[in-house]
Amino acid sequence: MKKASKKMYLHRGPGGTAPAIARSYDAQFAASAAYRESLPDMMEAQDAIAGAPVAIQQVGVSNFKLPLGFKTRRGEVVTLETSVKGTVSLEANLKGINMSRIVRSFYEHRAETVSLDWLKRILQQYRKKVAALTARLRLTFSYPLLQTSLRSGLDGFQYYTVSYEGWMDAQGRFRKFIEFDFVYSSACPCSAELSEHARDVREAYAIPHNQRSKARVRVEVAERARLTIEDLHAHCLGALRTETQVMVKREDEQAFAELNGAYIKFVEDAARLLYLPLQADKRILDFQIACAHLESLHSHDAVSVISKGIPGGMAADFMDFKSLIC
Repeated sequence: MKKASKKMYLHRGPGGTAPAIARSYDAQFAASAAYRESLPDMMEAQDAIAGAPVAIQQVGVSNFKLPLGFKTRRGEVVTLETSVKGTVSLEANLKGINMSRIVRSFYEHRAETVSLDWLKRILQQYRKKVAALTARLRLTFSYPLLQTSLRSGLDGFQYYTVSYEGWMDAQGRFRKFIEFDFVYSSACPCSAELSEHARDVREAYAIPHNQRSKARVRVEVAERARLTIEDLHAHCLGALRTETQVMVKREDEQAFAELNGAYIKFVEDAARLLYLPLQADKRILDFQIACAHLESLHSHDAVSVISKGIPGGMAADFMDFKSLIC
């Protein structure tokens, strides 16, 4: 008895029988205004909400990328690959948002220079186009600063992970934030004391342990203030002193060893040292500092978190220490 051929939907079947569904793409087709108007729109669907009919605080897109121009403190514009996260609120009676409008808003302004206040214009546009009450934007990029070596005079680019963030509430009030990562070396004060004791009492040669460390500084900038990435870098460098180096010759390596000896610090010291310049800068309304020392003595890391401590402000509730591994 001959076996019946099975029906194929997308591919030719046995004996060359045609598929049930013809697949083709018309590269010459052009959508007219009338055709676009006829396309189904999920925003017009009735009874289309799945799940609980409640409001959503944030919905949008994350990690779409495009090159954007950022102005340095000296007025130069550098173009950097930027990862964008944009979200808006969604009312309970709405199915969803048109997410492509968030992306298109950026492309409409891609030739402009990015600033914290530039985010305000984008957020206002979001709320209007997407009919949202609140909106948030976060731009993350790698920002280059030229670093001069300690003694040899060589230059090299150090790259810093930076985020610009803007929030707009239902009343149109705007808040702006900068998040800045600073990588430094931390020599342990306890280990340094014990090493000197071994040398003094027993003439034993010992090397204090130190490790690569990272501080993440998040600041809220005052409404009319201008705070640059270079300003935050200067605050971190002035407080911690032992930034990791790019270009190093022997005299630089020796200088770095001396620098670590002069500025030994626990992770608690690092947080308190950073607190001082941020608290004194009137352009900064509020801040949070998270530090991680990636221990060479232990198999775990030493961490600390501190905030400015103003009522209703940022809390010292940072817990994503894995993101501080460097």
